[in-house]
Amino acid sequence: MGTTYGQFCPVAKAMELLDERWTLLIVREMVTGSRHFNELRRGVPRMSPTLLSKRLHRLVRAGIAEKWTEGKDVSYVLTPAGEELRPVVEALGVWGTRWIGELGDEDLDPKLLLWDMHRRIDFDTVPEGRTVVLFDFPDMPAHARNWWLVITPGEADVCDIDPGHAVTVTFTASLISLVRVWRGDLGWSDALRAGTVRVDGPERLRRAAPGWFTLSTFASVPRPAW
Repeated sequence: MGTTYGQFCPVAKAMELLDERWTLLIVREMVTGSRHFNELRRGVPRMSPTLLSKRLHRLVRAGIAEKWTEGKDVSYVLTPAGEELRPVVEALGVWGTRWIGELGDEDLDPKLLLWDMHRRIDFDTVPEGRTVVLFDFPDMPAHARNWWLVITPGEADVCDIDPGHAVTVTFTASLISLVRVWRGDLGWSDALRAGTVRVDGPERLRRAAPGWFTLSTFASVPRPAW
């Protein structure tokens, strides 16, 4: 156990575990379905693998998660105690959406955005077969400008190098613009009408493409009227 607050209060005792940097974000990733180490890394892309391993070890020791090993396959799953954190994570997301709306450049990460988008795909609306969506962020450095989602029935892969398949549609936007749409701060129709997001491709697919994504879990949270 790390630094203690020296209080018997259960809130203090819980935060001795949960307020370590990155810990609750790891729990967030597990709540949203990530189980393998590399999946968890993609949900916290700015966290070092060494620190992720350390935090996972602590969560296992605390009884929040279990480590399952089957041959070479290693996964981490929430215990009943960990599952009880699901409404805590959801409540924090709702509160943060409603009351902390301002974003800075340091908050923007295309890798995290695409990782979130890949798990919020409405597969019933995507064309059959393989669909390749290219995301072009002209405001990003060359190495982070282009990202691909390769969607097949029931699966989606995020690629930061060209997967070599024909592109179905292309989304072009500044990173902040697409993040704002994804968070629900700006509607698809408003972004497309204003030209802050552009979709290119065959007309039928271009019109349908925004509907392939169900937006962030917190996109529908009402915002205060300032």
